[in-house]
Amino acid sequence: MTTHDHHADPAVSIVGPDDGEVLVLGATRMRVLEDGRTTGHRLGIAESVLAPRTPGPPQHRHARHDEGFYVVSGSVRFTVGEDEHDATAGTLVMVPPGAPHSFANVTDEPAVLLSTFTPDLYVQYFRDLRDLFATGEPTPRASAEVMSRYATEPAS
Repeated sequence: MTTHDHHADPAVSIVGPDDGEVLVLGATRMRVLEDGRTTGHRLGIAESVLAPRTPGPPQHRHARHDEGFYVVSGSVRFTVGEDEHDATAGTLVMVPPGAPHSFANVTDEPAVLLSTFTPDLYVQYFRDLRDLFATGEPTPRASAEVMSRYATEPAS
């Protein structure tokens, strides 16, 4: 017979529908569900609500993390290089390191995205971006500077 010491188990994270760290990024409301603390920084997860007609970020590339986008509701237009994809609810878009991408809500309805960051390093970018938005609409130069802290650069 073996005994099991439950105190040695890692803690399970349960984030309820009203929990999580909320970041307001212009017309986007992000809720950080996993910032890497539970996953040894292997994975970050966030839910984003994009208001109608939200332009989204300039096209950019990440050097050090994969980014996944699962469309929970609404429709999100992903731009990958010259190609545009209108992703409706139930669609997963996986962006590997180095792939240029952007996304926007071009519709008159809100859209909800679940995003994954593997590893989690990009979660901190959104906190920095929130702080930037607190001083007004970020300039492209200011946005690029914050992105550069997280191995990310504009694609243009």
